Amino acid sequence: MRSIKEYFVLLLKGIAMGSADVVPGVSGGTIAFITGIYDELLNSIKSVDATAFRLLFQLKFKEFWSHINGSFLITLVMGIAISIISLAKLISFLLSTYPVLVWSFFFGLIIISAVLVARDIEKKDWKAIIAGFAGIAIAYFITSASPAQTPEAWWFLLISGAIAICAMILPGISGAFILLILGKYKYIIEAVETVDIGTLAIFAIGCIIGLLSFARLISWFLRNFQSITVAVLAGFMVGSLNKVWPWKVVDTFRINSKGEQVPLFDHNVLPQVFLNETGQDPQLMEALLMASLGIFIVVAIEKIASMLNVKKASE
Repeated sequence: MRSIKEYFVLLLKGIAMGSADVVPGVSGGTIAFITGIYDELLNSIKSVDATAFRLLFQLKFKEFWSHINGSFLITLVMGIAISIISLAKLISFLLSTYPVLVWSFFFGLIIISAVLVARDIEKKDWKAIIAGFAGIAIAYFITSASPAQTPEAWWFLLISGAIAICAMILPGISGAFILLILGKYKYIIEAVETVDIGTLAIFAIGCIIGLLSFARLISWFLRNFQSITVAVLAGFMVGSLNKVWPWKVVDTFRINSKGEQVPLFDHNVLPQVFLNETGQDPQLMEALLMASLGIFIVVAIEKIASMLNVKKASE
């Protein structure tokens, strides 16, 4: 049984996880590992099983709560929610005001995360190489073929939530990164900022479905096909870099459900072409600095995680 002080510390760890998950390339799973709650989080998620539902339907609420480690989960979720809600407005403002710099920062975060994820491949054989290139090709095709704005239908939000939540059990993979691939990052950030209850509720249901299904599936693949699975994930990150390329020129627009004109299709260009076609400053030096900052942050987090891992192993 945790004390009030320990629950407060757990809340702060949830806030740290939420801060990471709102930024593409920084994993909430990594933060959970660094703060020493990764194993408990994984076991708590897995405890939401048939036994838990049986206890719930039998109205044995106390036993149900104890079985799923409810106090731990609810405190962590509260911390994550506090962080996401407080950061959503800032992220939305930065994306609209400094798009090139923000996307450059995200680019740096994701490219170094891909390198670090690839480093964790246990067997770097021909199977892993093929899996990595397959991941690159699939992600590049998805992010190139899909429009800048993907469907806002309830079923797509459901799928987005189900896939994005899997990042909680994958150190190195960010939920925000998954939303970027699916073209729903800005949309969900704006939904949090404007407190769009309908959108957030559907997304939350998708997250629950993901925890109860996809998360277990990915966990099984990691246990049985670690090298191939991690290679595919690393490839996905590399292949999706075109999605966060800072310099884009919009080809066509559309009107969204709020009556706003938003980009439908765009294409990547070099900084000089961006200047010529848009007349806007490509901010090349500032963009390089922001990408470098993103790389530095991920490397620093990884170093801390490695030191804690070594310390834990020596105890």
